[in-house]
Amino acid sequence: MSRTQSATSAHGASNRKPSDAVETARDEARSEQNTPKGGIAGLIDRVMKLKLVRVFQNYGNNGGPLLASGMSYQAVFAIFAAIWVGVSIFGAILKSDEQFRGALLAQLNTAVPGLIGDKGAISTDALLSAPALGWTGAIAALGLIWTAIGWLGSTRSAVRLIFNLPGPTTNFAILKLRDLALAIAFAVVLVISAALSIASSSALGFVFGLFGWDTASAGAEIIARVIGLVVVFVFDTIVLGGTYRVLSGVPIPFKQLLPGAALGAVVMGVLKVLGSSLLGGATSNPLLASFAVIIGILIWFNLICQVVLIFASWIAISMSDAGIDPRKLTPEEAEAEALQTEADAHRQVLEAQHAQVASELADARGLRRTNLRRQLKHIDREIAAEKSAPVIDAKAATPPPK
Repeated sequence: MSRTQSATSAHGASNRKPSDAVETARDEARSEQNTPKGGIAGLIDRVMKLKLVRVFQNYGNNGGPLLASGMSYQAVFAIFAAIWVGVSIFGAILKSDEQFRGALLAQLNTAVPGLIGDKGAISTDALLSAPALGWTGAIAALGLIWTAIGWLGSTRSAVRLIFNLPGPTTNFAILKLRDLALAIAFAVVLVISAALSIASSSALGFVFGLFGWDTASAGAEIIARVIGLVVVFVFDTIVLGGTYRVLSGVPIPFKQLLPGAALGAVVMGVLKVLGSSLLGGATSNPLLASFAVIIGILIWFNLICQVVLIFASWIAISMSDAGIDPRKLTPEEAEAEALQTEADAHRQVLEAQHAQVASELADARGLRRTNLRRQLKHIDREIAAEKSAPVIDAKAATPPPK
């Protein structure tokens, strides 16, 4: 190699950033992982690389089942608080418009089977006889609103944990105001979906009337059911997308957000179609008859919360596969993270060398023992220098491995 080429190579090596070295090491590790294996080991390796397997690994490693249990427990209190406040404020509209009331209650019962009805947790008569909001009711409503939006805060924390992200740094009061705005937006979307359900039924009846078809026929019922499921699917997709992107504050690209939210909405739709069957067996124990409805609602919320977090994990893995970091690090923070990774790796190498040299020193004699002592002192100095180095910014720290 010529002197010019040697100088150029040396200059290029000196200008390499720590992030370049870390990225090279990661590429080498990926190439080793992608080397095909044979036999049972190869089969296991291929199964573990499946996206669905990695999604559930991420979900389990980040405490998904436990987070879903906490969310479902708080959701039970939040839903009753939200219904009480909503009926107290808008009770007059519900009492006067029977068609709208029926559509809205149907939407609520689709979202939470067994919530409202003669055999539900809340009877329709008791719901409609709730008093209008007065001064004392307004004071109670504040506490109930706080309970209702508390579930949104728990959901935000759970979703961010699935993405390996810390809690938001936004001011607490601003966060609660945003949660309140999202709760109102959710209620508005629910009302719109109920209105769309009424409009679609009216439009379907109009079209059937034009062709002289019987609206009570099996075909008409199937078409109405399909339209209802489409409305529910769109509603769930919007709610899940808002949960992942707006509520949690995770910067998810639309390309990864829409498929994850849509798949989650499909699974939730299947659960809603099978809701009565799923909960019927779980609550059929005669020993639980007195509070079977509440147990059924708790089980239902647990299923729904697990779906929410599983598809948050799906989106997280999709972003990881696309090389998208949800933390949105600046170039300076990315470089700091690379420095931290390189420093951690160097410390591990030094500690391993120290242990090996110390082991050899125990059995060494003569000149070799002297050389090993000198080498051990050199390693000790390097370790001391590493420990005295300034700590890199914690917000740029490497996230836990998947």
